[in-house]
Amino acid sequence: MFKGLHAALEGTKAALLSIRAHALRSALTTLGIIIGVAAVITVVAIMQGLSHTVSSQLDDLGSDMITLRAYTSTEQQMLGIFNRLHHDDFLMLKSRVQNVEDMTATMQAFSMGSQVQYGRNNAQTQIIGTDSSYQNVVRVYPEFGRFLSLSDDDHRRRVAFVGSSLIKKLNLPTNPVGEFINLSGDWFRIIGVAETRGSLFGFDQDNYIIAPFSTIRSLTGERAASNIEVMFRPAANVDAKQVQEQMRQLLRQRYRLQKDDKDNFEFISAERMIEQFSSITQSITLVAAGVVSISLLVGGIGVMNIMLVSVTERTREIGIVKALGATPQFILLQFLVEALVLSLFGGLIGLLLGYGIAAFIGLMMPAMPEALVPMWAIFLSIGFTTLIGVVFGLAPAIKASRLNPIDALRYE
Repeated sequence: MFKGLHAALEGTKAALLSIRAHALRSALTTLGIIIGVAAVITVVAIMQGLSHTVSSQLDDLGSDMITLRAYTSTEQQMLGIFNRLHHDDFLMLKSRVQNVEDMTATMQAFSMGSQVQYGRNNAQTQIIGTDSSYQNVVRVYPEFGRFLSLSDDDHRRRVAFVGSSLIKKLNLPTNPVGEFINLSGDWFRIIGVAETRGSLFGFDQDNYIIAPFSTIRSLTGERAASNIEVMFRPAANVDAKQVQEQMRQLLRQRYRLQKDDKDNFEFISAERMIEQFSSITQSITLVAAGVVSISLLVGGIGVMNIMLVSVTERTREIGIVKALGATPQFILLQFLVEALVLSLFGGLIGLLLGYGIAAFIGLMMPAMPEALVPMWAIFLSIGFTTLIGVVFGLAPAIKASRLNPIDALRYE
């Protein structure tokens, strides 16, 4: 046992000395491995960083918030059928659904246009009509002023709660509470400014105006208000799926859907969005990593070619070592360890280089997410490069171990 261990240590030592003696050639040999691993790690780091960033931002929206909206299948759209949710649906759900912390209805005021004006400054924005419950459901809080109140909705007041991005876009005062803005010909008084949330998927989450639902409905007409979304939060320690099922049954009864009829509505949650996005990013990561990992095979072939050349160049050396008593197993181990060390060295350098490239891209492009290398990617890279070293180093090592000592000594 000790004799075998000693032989293994001697073989490893001989391999390391050989790599050191041919440092430049060894470095060039690992170049293909370095490029391959760096490409894989760069792709994985960027995609995983994107997934983590998006998941964090969606968590900030509240993983327990659920949105109910109308759903129209592709077949229905081709027939010119578009399903809608009405404000009466919301009132029915709000009065009959139990175990809900809070519920609100929202409408997009597209028919009003999305132009907002302050003085000579104009901006494109999103106009949302809703009620005071929106604050508790969406968790939006004022940095200045206040949010909508029940009285605002009851009296159809023309007041607006604005996102922080509009302060810069419209050149508003730092605290614009009390200022008036023009929404497609109608004047609204600013009562509050929301706390900044930043961007998500490149979309500015702070570019919006919230006004009372009754006010927007009176300005846009009943038809525009007939396509709403319902947002709600289940009560604490209540299964969200039970609440959704209760709402589902109520809506199916209201729209007289038969047993085989599909729902004309759908539930969207941050948790579901996170799962869908994670599934997409994982698929993209695997495909992209699979494509760029082809370069790892090219690097493995390079290692094998150089090792074969090394065997040829060191034929006399192998003959001398064998003449002095070295066994075929010793020669096999020496060349195998040499190929393995080259592959592992290339893998480690590629790992660091890939993370560095991803971090540099994130630094130069602020819109890009922070690089994130998961542990599975590190272990996979090291494991794969180890496999490459063994597989592609085996043929040269076997060739070296089978050389006849006398023929090797005669080699010129």
